[in-house]
Amino acid sequence: MSRRSGVLEFAVLGLLRESPMHGYELRKRLNTSLGVFRAFSYGSLYPCLKSLVQRGLLTEEDGAGAAPGRTPGGSPGSAAPAEAPQGDRRGTQKGAPGAAPLPVGRRARIVYRLTAEGRAYFGELLSQSGPEDWEDEHFGVRFAFFGQTSRDVRMRVLEGRRSRLEERLARMRASLARGRGRLDGYTYELQRHGVESVEREVRWLSELIESERAGRTGGGTGDGAQQAGPQPPAEADGPQRRPARPRPPGEPSEDTD
Repeated sequence: MSRRSGVLEFAVLGLLRESPMHGYELRKRLNTSLGVFRAFSYGSLYPCLKSLVQRGLLTEEDGAGAAPGRTPGGSPGSAAPAEAPQGDRRGTQKGAPGAAPLPVGRRARIVYRLTAEGRAYFGELLSQSGPEDWEDEHFGVRFAFFGQTSRDVRMRVLEGRRSRLEERLARMRASLARGRGRLDGYTYELQRHGVESVEREVRWLSELIESERAGRTGGGTGDGAQQAGPQPPAEADGPQRRPARPRPPGEPSEDTD
């Protein structure tokens, strides 16, 4: 299994642990919730889903409640795209006697559901951590499921990521120092921007690690319950007042009669 397909499997299992989804909804969640998958397509997702079904980690059913593990007109364990092309709509398919004809080329959406084996397997993945979780491609996905991860694993991933970035930062600073006076201004500014970006992430990670040590973040247990985690800033109450418009010299105040 490639590194890319492994992290995709992790993300798919994690999202389906929250609730069953059809393929299109799952792809949308991968795109919006896990930005690393914005470039993923149906061609990448459905082979992954098919593999997970064949390994008994997922079941599939049509949107009308067909038996798990069977697609309409297919065999157990087969995976079909959630939304097939419309195709030629000039004919109809014959269904059961008395049933309304179905448009040619249309299929019911397949809903994917985590099995008990899939839930247990994802729990094992959550309990593990290693150097691959510190890399750019893996870290964001692991972090997205920190609410389901135990604190000791979260700490290992955060500290490993910070250590990896500190090594990268040392190399980038050395390269920036060597390039001073030799690079054109735009190339130098691009490298400086890269250094500052890594510095910001290192500071962010340090703040998260301190919060974990102090117990200020959600205490994930890995049992699937969503934890509080770091809270986003609350919106200010009441209507927002627009800043006062600067008045040119001599213009009377709006408060004067």
